[in-house]
Amino acid sequence: MLTFLSFSFLAIYGIDILLLFYFGLHTYLMVFLYSRYKDNCAEDETKLLSKSDKNLPTVTIQLPIFNEFYVIDRLIDAACAMEYPKDKLQIQVLDDSTDETIEKVRSLVHSYSGKGIWIEHLHRTNRRGHKAGALDEGMAKAKGDFIAIFDADFTPEPDFLLRTMGYFQDPVIGVVQARWGHINEDYNTLTKAQSFGIDGHFMIEQVARNGSGLWMNFNGTAGIWRRACIEDAGGWEHDTLTEDFDLSYRAELKGWKFRYIKDVVCKAEIPATMNAYKSQQFRWCKGSIQTAVKLVPRIWNANEPWKIKAEAITHLINYSVHPLMIINILLTAPLLLMEYWAGFKLDDLPIEILFGSAAILSLGSLGPVIFYAYSQRELHKDWKGKLIYLPVLVMIGTGIAVVNTYAWLEAVFGVQSGFKRTPKLRIEGTGDNLKEKVKYVVPVDYRAILEFFMGGYCVFCIYVSFLVGKPYVIGFMVLYSIGFFTVSFLSVSESFWKFKPASKEEKEASALA
Repeated sequence: MLTFLSFSFLAIYGIDILLLFYFGLHTYLMVFLYSRYKDNCAEDETKLLSKSDKNLPTVTIQLPIFNEFYVIDRLIDAACAMEYPKDKLQIQVLDDSTDETIEKVRSLVHSYSGKGIWIEHLHRTNRRGHKAGALDEGMAKAKGDFIAIFDADFTPEPDFLLRTMGYFQDPVIGVVQARWGHINEDYNTLTKAQSFGIDGHFMIEQVARNGSGLWMNFNGTAGIWRRACIEDAGGWEHDTLTEDFDLSYRAELKGWKFRYIKDVVCKAEIPATMNAYKSQQFRWCKGSIQTAVKLVPRIWNANEPWKIKAEAITHLINYSVHPLMIINILLTAPLLLMEYWAGFKLDDLPIEILFGSAAILSLGSLGPVIFYAYSQRELHKDWKGKLIYLPVLVMIGTGIAVVNTYAWLEAVFGVQSGFKRTPKLRIEGTGDNLKEKVKYVVPVDYRAILEFFMGGYCVFCIYVSFLVGKPYVIGFMVLYSIGFFTVSFLSVSESFWKFKPASKEEKEASALA
């Protein structure tokens, strides 16, 4: 029995390492494809449109919001400042709010309507389908053949439509997606680290996929859909938490093509607190895996080249890295202590080969580091100075493995959960104070206790490694332990902040949010 159990652990650990190595190699592939095909996603100046063009199509801008008191004026101001003929630009504020945001929106819409702006306030009270439901209901009243979508934390530039609409001259293009930028990248260490992750996806991944002819996804905001594409793909569905990912791959299964433009940038606000960041990551992880469960069978059976299908499936299941990491950590101590609990000497088992392989396969772990560093090299002249924050990204990327494993398991086993929005607090510069934004405080995540436990378990694995004289995993465990302890500490410490006393109305709004 012990022999069977021992080799079962070894087999699981070996498969786990190979899968982690696969995802690591995938980041190398993304860098390679980016370097080879990046010019295919550069802005085409011949597609630039003029506001005076009589043939410009009607565009509907949809602004889906829920309790966005701090940022709604910034969003509406940006939408109304768009350079486009007033009679061909419809703006819909799709408002699911339950707090004072409703009145604020009503006032802003009334003011801009008086200036001749075609803007409408569509308020719902049922929140059916959350964001996807709001977009779907807005479509019923949309007059445009093209639908531009901006979340509450985004600030499109006035020339956004004139720089993007020209690509729809190709009738097969269903989506045009712009690159995300950052409003508050330099606010604190956490936002600086997160900017690396966002830049990696938007500067490297999206270009690599779209430029090389692989499938890519609409990112939920800062992009434009051809209305016919949405309808042909089956419309917005709300059975996943990433309705954008879901609709994107359904559209591509229908034969629609997407266009990514890396030179058109739409800036957004990065979550400035750990609990807000974890809430965002939970939703993205769970939604991605829900979409994988839903669509992988269709993609697998699709009449598409194997390269497209392989990349699409890898993209959908990419968050599986986190449960694989947790498995890797949990099996480390039992394998190191195998000669004690199983009665075998490590030297008599293939565990030496396995851990030796782990050391070699750890080369895959350098893939994400190179991936994120390369994105900074492409974006910033002073990119080397920014690399000081790369270890922070690696640490928090490790530390959120617990919450993302929860999300992964809920998606796989069909556990339903509500749509938990990421609060937008209008944190733009170092002078802004988080503790004054009391209205939308994210409660501490109870899984911080498990994160602390995982940090302690990694320290135990380091001790065991020294005890048995097998140092193969010490480097990884040091990194993991720092990551878990850091995320756990920040999650808990935020709950002890002394906020400005909230009014009764603010407390009620925070509870509803």
